Amino acid sequence: MSQRDVERALGRLVTDQGFREEFFGDPEAAVLHSGLELSREELDALSRIPRTAVAALCARIDGRICRLHVAGLVDPEEQRR
Repeated sequence: MSQRDVERALGRLVTDQGFREEFFGDPEAAVLHSGLELSREELDALSRIPRTAVAALCARIDGRICRLHVAGLVDPEEQRR
């Protein structure tokens, strides 16, 4: 278990639309693709966060700290992993 990876996952849920969409579609695959190492318990806990709660928080986040998401494009950071 890694508190750092839990925090990274939470940060990405809020600031990275592509990760957020993948996570809410298939949490396990999203975490695997992002290189995060979460225990079953951590993944389960994050999966239980309501999508509406994440969306409400995202709506309040300044766009300057969010990752640009263009559907269909592969993130160069993800390619390096």
